[in-house]
Amino acid sequence: MKLTQIQLLREKQPLIHNITNQVVMNFTANGLYAIGASPVMAHAKEEVEEMAQIADAVVLNIGTLTQDQVDAMILAGKSANKAGVPVVLDPVGVGATTFRTSSALRILDEVDVTIIRGNAGEVANLAGMEVKVKGVDVTGDLQNENLATLAAKKFNTNIAITGEVDVVTNGLSRYRITNGHPLLTKVTGTGCLLSAVIGAFLAVEKDVLTAATTAISYYGVAAEEAAQQSNLPGSFQITFLDQLNHLNMEAFERKSRISMGTLGSEHF
Repeated sequence: MKLTQIQLLREKQPLIHNITNQVVMNFTANGLYAIGASPVMAHAKEEVEEMAQIADAVVLNIGTLTQDQVDAMILAGKSANKAGVPVVLDPVGVGATTFRTSSALRILDEVDVTIIRGNAGEVANLAGMEVKVKGVDVTGDLQNENLATLAAKKFNTNIAITGEVDVVTNGLSRYRITNGHPLLTKVTGTGCLLSAVIGAFLAVEKDVLTAATTAISYYGVAAEEAAQQSNLPGSFQITFLDQLNHLNMEAFERKSRISMGTLGSEHF
C-alpha cells in the first residue's frame, strides 16, 4: 500500500532547517515535532551552508530581520539549491519598511525559492502592488487568486497566499483551500509554523502544489479539530499542537476542503 504524505513524514522524520524569527522559534520547533519532522534552528553564517546541505527542506522567515540574518539566508538558500533541497520563503511584514522589502527581493533574486508563503499584503508588496501594511499584518481586501497568479508569473515560482481562503498556484494550476479557524489569528506564529509545515511536506512530496496544498489543508483541519475542544487562545495553542500530532489521514481526508481550477477559469 502506498504511504500517504503524513505517513511518509512521520516515518522519515525529515530535517527542516529554519532560519526564522526570534518570536516563533519555540512554537515552530514544537509544531514540527508534533507533525513528525525534526527541526533545527541554525542561524550563524559559519554553519548554515553545511546545515542546508544535510537538511530535507530549508525555511527562510524574515520576521525579526538583521543584515547578518539576510546574508545567512542567502548562503543557506544557495547551498540548498546546489543540494537540490526545497526552499520556502516567508516574507513576514514585507511592505512595512524599505529594508524588509529590499531584503526579501534580494533573497528572491539570489536564491531559487521553491515556494513563497505569505498573506495577501505581503505577496502584493513583493509583486509591486500598492497595499497598506501595519506592522506585520495586512489591512484591506484583495483578489487572492489573481494576485497569486500574478506573483507566480512575476517570480517564476510557486505561491501560497493564506487567509480566510487559501490559494496555491504555479501560475497555471490553482488550488483553493477553505479549512482553518479564526483562532489561528489569535496565536502568534501560526503563519510562520505553517511555512515550516509546508517545508516538511515538501521534504516527502516532490510535487510542490500537492505538497503545499495538502500541508495547508491538514493544518486547517487540525485547527478546526482543536477549536472544537478549546475556544480560548492559550488552551487552543496547546490543543492545536496535539491535533497536528494526532490527526490521522482518514479524518483529514474526510474533512479536507480543497478545490482545483486552471488559469482563466471562471470558477473552481
